[in-house]
Amino acid sequence: MPEGPGQSGPTVTPGAVIGELGGGLATMEVAAQDRVLTTRQLAWRRFKRHKLAVVSAIVLLLITLAAIFAPLIAKYNYHETFTGPLLSGPSAKHWFGTDEIGRDEFSRVLYGGRVSLLVGFSVALSAAVIGTAVGAIAGYYGGWIDNVLMRVTDMFLAMPFLVILIVAASVLHGSVIDIVLILSVFFWMPDARIVRGLFLSLKEKEFVEAAKSSGATNKRIIFYHILPNALGPIIVSSTLNVAGAILTESALSFLGFGVQPPTPTWGALLEEARSNIFGAPGLTWFPGLAILITVLCVNFLGDGLRDALDPHQKIGGAG
Repeated sequence: MPEGPGQSGPTVTPGAVIGELGGGLATMEVAAQDRVLTTRQLAWRRFKRHKLAVVSAIVLLLITLAAIFAPLIAKYNYHETFTGPLLSGPSAKHWFGTDEIGRDEFSRVLYGGRVSLLVGFSVALSAAVIGTAVGAIAGYYGGWIDNVLMRVTDMFLAMPFLVILIVAASVLHGSVIDIVLILSVFFWMPDARIVRGLFLSLKEKEFVEAAKSSGATNKRIIFYHILPNALGPIIVSSTLNVAGAILTESALSFLGFGVQPPTPTWGALLEEARSNIFGAPGLTWFPGLAILITVLCVNFLGDGLRDALDPHQKIGGAG
């Protein structure tokens, strides 16, 4: 209704106008900052939101550094024996106690971590290379090439995994390189399937069609246009392969078919402690906890990377 002579409308002060303009400008500034963030910056912001993954990455880094610098951290060599009580518990001299022949268990766990982590990272890297190559070729070219490569992949997946690993490990000499090669043969198939699916989808995108129209070669399209867009799932899968390789190597060593003595591994330490599980439980607990914590950290890190590298994840209010 029209205002009467004695009525007045809402009073708008200059301060209120300036405040609204300032709030609008601040909102526009924040939106502009979000728009100019690169893909890497967005992934980092999403990863920081996953607190468990951040903590796991720090713990995993500390474990890896402790294994790398084991000669500097450990007071004794892993094969050095000491006179005195055998199977002793933790003490100021021997933090994790001693084993059945007087060797320092803390040193053996540190040096065993070097081998177990080396096997895990090496197998994950080699599986990623083989799986990415097979999946990229199958997904990009399709046709009979895709059929042949996927049937070979299915054949490897159908093989009795553990039986073949035990037979192969018993035939070879059980060195670190032998174990890495054996495990790499059976860890590339999931990566190949993942990459194949990504390439089948990405090769139909507009940017690939534009690259073909501009005269780009197949090699350039694969390596410079499609592969960078498929790196996220490959990295996540490789991270989880680290945990799988560590567990598999530990199982082989526990069964006596892994890296052979005197080289210590976490699985071999568990096998050696089996006969003293009640008399000296620490010999079982310490390498077992090392495997458990490392595998959990790798899995949590993989979950964080999956969320961080997913373009459909929203950042929310994290900064």
